[in-house]
Amino acid sequence: MRALATWCFRHRRLVLGAWIAMLILVSVISNAVGTKYSNNFQLPNTPSTEALKLLQSNSPKLAGDNEQVVFQTSGGLLVTSPPVEAAINADLAQLALLPNASRVVSPFSALGAQQISADKTVAFATLTFDKEPQTLSQAEAVRMVSTATSADRPGLKVAVSGQLAGEATRPGFGGSGLGILLAGVVLVLFFGSVFAMALPLLSALLALGTAIGLVTMLSHVLGMPQFAPELVILIGLGVGVDYALFIVTRHRQGLIAGRSAEEAAVGAVNTSGRAVLFAGMVVCIALMGMFALGVTFLYGLAVAASIGVLLTMISALTLLPAMLGFIGPRILSRKQKRDLAANGPRIVGAGSTGFWPRWASFVQVRPAVPAVVALVVIGAIILPFFSLRLGNSDEGNDPVGTTTRTAYDMLAQGFGPGFNGPLMLVADSPALSHLAPGVGSAANPLNAVLTRLSGDIKAQPDVAQVAAPLILPAKSGGEIALLNVYPKGSPQAASTGSLINQLRSSVIPAALAGTGVRVYVGGSTAIFVDFAHVLTGKLPLFIGLVVLLSFLLLSVVFRSLAVPLTGAVMNLLSIGGAFGLLTAVFQWGWLGNVFGVNRPGPIEAFLPVMLFSILFGLSMDYQVFLVTRIHEEYLKSGDNRLAVRNGLAATGKTITAAAVIMILVFGSFILGGQRVIKEFGVGLGGGILIDAVIIRMTIVPAVMQLIGRSNWWFPAWLDRRLPRLSVDPALDPDASPARPWPVPIEQASV
Repeated sequence: MRALATWCFRHRRLVLGAWIAMLILVSVISNAVGTKYSNNFQLPNTPSTEALKLLQSNSPKLAGDNEQVVFQTSGGLLVTSPPVEAAINADLAQLALLPNASRVVSPFSALGAQQISADKTVAFATLTFDKEPQTLSQAEAVRMVSTATSADRPGLKVAVSGQLAGEATRPGFGGSGLGILLAGVVLVLFFGSVFAMALPLLSALLALGTAIGLVTMLSHVLGMPQFAPELVILIGLGVGVDYALFIVTRHRQGLIAGRSAEEAAVGAVNTSGRAVLFAGMVVCIALMGMFALGVTFLYGLAVAASIGVLLTMISALTLLPAMLGFIGPRILSRKQKRDLAANGPRIVGAGSTGFWPRWASFVQVRPAVPAVVALVVIGAIILPFFSLRLGNSDEGNDPVGTTTRTAYDMLAQGFGPGFNGPLMLVADSPALSHLAPGVGSAANPLNAVLTRLSGDIKAQPDVAQVAAPLILPAKSGGEIALLNVYPKGSPQAASTGSLINQLRSSVIPAALAGTGVRVYVGGSTAIFVDFAHVLTGKLPLFIGLVVLLSFLLLSVVFRSLAVPLTGAVMNLLSIGGAFGLLTAVFQWGWLGNVFGVNRPGPIEAFLPVMLFSILFGLSMDYQVFLVTRIHEEYLKSGDNRLAVRNGLAATGKTITAAAVIMILVFGSFILGGQRVIKEFGVGLGGGILIDAVIIRMTIVPAVMQLIGRSNWWFPAWLDRRLPRLSVDPALDPDASPARPWPVPIEQASV
């Protein structure tokens, strides 16, 4: 680390030029090749996937995206009025001419007889494309919506519901500009210097610009969802600023101690840089652990987020010392310069005055009191987590005024909320000769089976309507059929998920017994139910793998069993608290108006996995920074109580300042229009707040005080067999009592 920092400092123009050149090159190439983001779900061996595969192999033109074009009249007009019907038919004729449009079911056709509401003020048409929505461009989505809504006029309102329509009007994540501004304000207040504020931001932004370009290019090779770049910014901005903050803080301490700019920069990278390197590795390990889930949708997110973290870490270790060479002593505040000129160099230590030294002394004397109080608070925050329900929020959560939200409200008013997410049943009859007596008929045996099945489904209390089946020839020589089932509950309602499970487990098997006919429940709503089920089943493996890897890594670094075990348990507590906040706000609706939550609903199925990966890694950052300082104090004094006290007193201000920056960056994304990014903002911001304030500054030091010297016990036989890794810097041969090396880790009293 010393050699790396020295080279970057002395060749600062080359380092800065290389970063700028890399940013320009990656940006030019990414703009030239364009993007190829995909929201494709691959859930092998699930009923919804089998339904889609059956359609794709036998009738590919019907296996693509399905949109619902909704019409609503006002002023006494009815959808069946001749002028209104003519306008609707003309609109549907234009939609049928769109590229990739394969089928339009008009409410005035025989198949669409049930697509007109009882009061004849609302009707909807079904528009089917021959491609899946993730393969259709946003330009096609915008054209589809504009074509459909061109029929909008006084007395007739038109809106479109569906995944493609959502992409046409999808709001951005928002908040990145505000997050950068707020981070800058905190840095100015913390450092008291514009130069010290600018360096962490420039380091993070230059790395993130490069990361976004790389992610764009990788979207052609690896499936990545469309919000991957925003997620990279969300995570990378907070992490990158934090990493640079610790190094700049350490660099300023070196200058105050009388070191030259080069010596201070090298010392900062050799101390804080080690912790940054290790912390970044832990974040990437946690993110890449998502590959253990076997869900391809998450692979791209894991790689994209890891690239953002990796580049911000490399930037902090290479670009930052180079820029410190350009800035020199101007990184100090005016007050620090005056003090240095008046009083000469001094060692910045933990001190005995100020809030954090006093708090550290209190924890040292009465560790059980803050530990018990903090655990009670954490327990109360975690409680909602035990009622967490995974799923997919429907279009009723979209911002008011968007075409998808308007269509949702119109369908709910005219037919019921379940018409916003019909279940698509796909039937296959490869064995017609084995039909049970009396079930089918020689003329159309599948139709008879479907008639019986439709009757059984209609009898279910959570079913609003069953559409007439569409029977098509199959390539295998038999027949396949499509059957739309409209639940009474909305797509995100718990009753809809229960209905899907009931149809699969009892209703369909009972109706098809002895027929040889197979029926799969598919459609977007069923896909997300299967997605939640798959992730829930694999979540224990994922959590166990990440926790085990981090435990082993911490054990090797700190030569301790108690420290990594405490860190893992504390991380799980902070993540549980984040999930508790998410459940209370988005599922229960608490403080919904504050966070812009339109209506309560389930938590996105993939969110717990993403939040666990990110929060576990970030929480481990603070654990590393805190315990590294405590470990160094212990190596110097051999007194665990004094080491914990001094370590907390020295790092409390810096860690909480870094946490405030992350909270503001993550919290600013709550202003974004998408519900999913609001969930990310609340979950990450709340999780960091819980972790930094309650966990790291209270419970961890209290527990380490209570455990005592056992914190540092490690079996001798294991110590001999494990490799040597350390975040503690090597002893400086030039250090002497006359010119001691500053305390080699992040300090509070800057």
